Amino acid sequence: MVNDVNIEELTKLNIVYYNMADVHSKETRSYNMSRIQGKNTKPEVLVRKFLHANGLRYRLHVKNMPGKPDVVLPKYKTVIFIQGCFWHGHDQCKYYVIPKTKTEWWLNKISRNKTRDIANIESLENAGWRVIEIWECDLKPQNRDHTLSILLQNLF
Repeated sequence: MVNDVNIEELTKLNIVYYNMADVHSKETRSYNMSRIQGKNTKPEVLVRKFLHANGLRYRLHVKNMPGKPDVVLPKYKTVIFIQGCFWHGHDQCKYYVIPKTKTEWWLNKISRNKTRDIANIESLENAGWRVIEIWECDLKPQNRDHTLSILLQNLF
């Protein structure tokens, strides 16, 4: 048991847990975390530029839709969520690493995010929308071209 979390349970859930010291002080880590954006992130802007360059027009963060999708393509009745691997608990992804401090709190937070994501996607699909989820790791340079070409194929 580390921080009241059973490592065997984390392993069963395919969650990577590294027990290493933080390289930043608490104040620096707190500042870094406070600067994390919810909108207009680099992966989001990358997808939007790609869509625009391919002649597609869209709306952003539509407030009256479940989950406020990052990109809404009304013409194609499609929404796109660009998910951060850490914040949305991307299973078996190297970017989803549980912090060693406040582990239980983080697991609960990410679990709530995942539950909310599932509910939002179900609501949108029940309303007749096609939902595309793109993960942050799929937009890394080695995967980007493949991911964006599949996105374009799925839209048409």
